[in-house]
Amino acid sequence: MSAKKESKSTDALSEPSLRFYHSKALRDKTDSVLSAVESNPDQPKHGHAVAGLVSELVEAGMEYYFLTPLKQADIGFVAEKSARVGISSAVKLISSVSRKYIVRMDHSQLLVVSSHIKSLTVSD
Repeated sequence: MSAKKESKSTDALSEPSLRFYHSKALRDKTDSVLSAVESNPDQPKHGHAVAGLVSELVEAGMEYYFLTPLKQADIGFVAEKSARVGISSAVKLISSVSRKYIVRMDHSQLLVVSSHIKSLTVSD
C-alpha cells in the first residue's frame, strides 16, 4: 500500500464516525458474504453477493438514519409515507449504481470493498 493511501486509511480511523444498528440476520449475512469473498477467490458469483449485501446495508442505514427519527418525531402518517417513498427511491438509485460497478469487479477489487465494509463493522 502506498504511503499516501496508508495515511488516508489511518487518518480515517481517527476521525469522528457514526454507526447504525441493524438486524442480527443482516450482520450474519455480512459476515458470511465477506468471509466467502476472502476464502473462495475463484467463485464467480461474489460480485452479485457483495452488490446484494451493499444494497441491504444501504437500505438498513437509510432506515436507521432517516426514517426511524421521523417515526420517533411522530411527523404524521402522510409525511412519514412520503419520506419513505423518497428514501426508497434513493435506495433504489444507489443500489442500481453500486451494483453496476460491483458485479464487474475482479477479486482483488472485491477484497478492497470487503475490507472497507469490515472496517465499518462494530461489535459490542
